[in-house]
Amino acid sequence: MHVSTTAPGFRICAYRVGWYGGAQARLVWRSARLAGRRGPDPRLLAATRTVVAGWPRTTAVRTDGWPPGAYLLRLDTDHGHQRYVPLIVRSAGAAGRTALMHAVTTWQAYNAWGGHSLYRGRDGAYATRSLAVTFDRPYDATGAEKFLVYERALVVLAERLGLPLAYTTSVDVHRDPSALRGATAVLSLGHDEYWTPQQRAHVTRARDSGTNVAFLGANACFRRVRLDAGEDGPLRTVTCYKTAYRDDPGFADHGDPPTHDFRAPPAADPESALTGVFYEGYPTDAPYVVHGAGHWLFEGTGVRTGDAFPHLVGVEYDRVTPEAPTPADLEIVAHSPLVCQGRASHADSAYYTVPGGAGVFATGTMRWVEALMAGTRDDGRDHGMDRRTGAFVTRTTENLLRAFAAGPAAHHRPAPAPNTGRVYGR
Repeated sequence: MHVSTTAPGFRICAYRVGWYGGAQARLVWRSARLAGRRGPDPRLLAATRTVVAGWPRTTAVRTDGWPPGAYLLRLDTDHGHQRYVPLIVRSAGAAGRTALMHAVTTWQAYNAWGGHSLYRGRDGAYATRSLAVTFDRPYDATGAEKFLVYERALVVLAERLGLPLAYTTSVDVHRDPSALRGATAVLSLGHDEYWTPQQRAHVTRARDSGTNVAFLGANACFRRVRLDAGEDGPLRTVTCYKTAYRDDPGFADHGDPPTHDFRAPPAADPESALTGVFYEGYPTDAPYVVHGAGHWLFEGTGVRTGDAFPHLVGVEYDRVTPEAPTPADLEIVAHSPLVCQGRASHADSAYYTVPGGAGVFATGTMRWVEALMAGTRDDGRDHGMDRRTGAFVTRTTENLLRAFAAGPAAHHRPAPAPNTGRVYGR
């Protein structure tokens, strides 16, 4: 732990997120009081405008005996101020389990601690953005905003169902070709935008071997990144030059893949070949409209075709795009009209299977995991979604998780009824 604080002292409490008789986390460890010290000002690496904290180590936290899972380390100062540090204790393997793949590369891409992210610099301009960001710094805001909004509710639901689970991260799936070996399913959570080519290859290989895949958000697998070393070791830096990819020495001098959108040339490889859907736009706010009420995903929800759930589509969305690479055996199960930046379009939820038996489902909306908390006191930014929406999304997700945990979905659930041509008239 590298901690900088102006308080004279602080404590660390570690909570494992899950389901504990109604409680959604439990305390697993608490530190003694630690002396507070202010670290040096962060440094900016000029070549890539990368912010590095450079704080000395304050203490070490041993995780021996902690079960695999998603943890929040809460730092409490003597004065009552708090900050979270998210931590994934990864599973030794995923065989026979549903793997939750936490999107830490995306957490870091949006992290603006020190004034820079992959989106903007200290002056707010795209031109001064970081070209690479490092895990050698804290997260901004609460310290765990992306996990709390886009991932926590799914962890709680999966643990409440009592499914065999494995925990991993985007970095671990990149690093270890065997990270998903034998998994019954792998779940991409609510905002999972930044992938390395290796991560994508390992998820695709798992799918082709019979591992079901669910994309419980939108805009997944959209940006191609590279993981480079940082001051604290390998795989500590997320590099993504985006529109300036020609300036990336890895691409220009070493022949690495361009670090920009997967769908863009050179090396175009649209995400829809894996996800089934194609990212289209931001921002939008629209009802989610059921298209195939008889699909097994919607069992027990009571929905009928045409039923709508206000505000469930947003803030980013995907749709099935016939002009893009799209799996042939794909069924659109929700088809939601919307307007984005003045242009009329649709968001789609879609399901397909592959010859190895795996099923792949994509929600097409970034608010899916948030909707698990809709109408409850757990979510402070539910975008107007109500309890009815929360109940619908919860039951649909339960159907999905139980089916995917039972093995290759094509072996025990009805095959998709391809309908892209009928829905889009082509």
